[in-house]
Amino acid sequence: MRALVVDHTAPAHLSLAEVADPVPAPGEALVRVAAASLNFGEVKDAADPSAPNGTVIGWDAAGVVVQAAADGSGPAVGTPVVTLGTAGWAELRAVPTNLIGTVPDGADLGAISTLPVAALSALHVLRRMGPVLGRRVLITGASGGVGRYAVQLAARAGAEVVAISRDPAQEKGLLALGAAEVRTSVADVGRPVFAVLDNVGGLNLVAAFAALEAGGTLINVGRSAEGDAVLPPEAFLGTGGGAARPVDPHVLPAGRSRGRLLRRPDLAGRRNRRRTARPGHQLARAVGPVRGGGAGAGRPEVARKGGTGDRLSGPDAARVNLASPDRARTTEPR
Repeated sequence: MRALVVDHTAPAHLSLAEVADPVPAPGEALVRVAAASLNFGEVKDAADPSAPNGTVIGWDAAGVVVQAAADGSGPAVGTPVVTLGTAGWAELRAVPTNLIGTVPDGADLGAISTLPVAALSALHVLRRMGPVLGRRVLITGASGGVGRYAVQLAARAGAEVVAISRDPAQEKGLLALGAAEVRTSVADVGRPVFAVLDNVGGLNLVAAFAALEAGGTLINVGRSAEGDAVLPPEAFLGTGGGAARPVDPHVLPAGRSRGRLLRRPDLAGRRNRRRTARPGHQLARAVGPVRGGGAGAGRPEVARKGGTGDRLSGPDAARVNLASPDRARTTEPR
């Protein structure tokens, strides 16, 4: 079969080559890939000198099952599916059935292929925030893959979404996706926010942390700025009484992505429990006309919060049916 493989002699570190067809394990289905999407992390990894030449990469792909799993699990032959894993930039892909989601007949597989990393990352971060109905949610890097999905999901959950994009030309599109405000800089955000989904890191993270209201939460899921985020000492001093602001890191087990969650306590000094997220093991079934994703989607560095039910709450939530957090969690294929 043909596949895009790592090739450090090529200008883009990728080239088209003939490779052996994958041999599915008993719990894997063989999928003929019709479309794949790009994520910032995997594209960056391809250029890493330590990546071996000839490696087939690719996390997100959609296609049709051509061989069902031998153990009887998963979808039947002929089922259109979206998949998450490794080696997706190829004509054929062997995928564990718990990383396969069925999609409606006639769906645009190109659009569907953007769901796994970008959409699930956005969904899990929003669930980690807790209920956002009627609350201000700040999303940095809003015009990227994770950001665009986060804007839509947060708006459908009833949040007042403040979207940040450095490109003023993105304003119209982000407003159409559900943003209440679009700014080019976090410094332009006038009122405090309940929570932040930060796709950028660096100085952007520092500014976003300062924009939090008392008791607010910041979850960092990307580092496109590729700079250090150094919080000044005064960032941890509450106004008035001088209560401490604890930093609550959320770390996935070794070998998985690292999620960063910062909480700003209320002025009474309430502290927040540390939780550990568990690795994901199942891809959601995605339905509904959610747009976005694709090139530029961030690495899936998320923290998980269970027990919030099968859907985000809020307007039109029934149109976005991704599996519950106890069954679908984002992982970072390596």
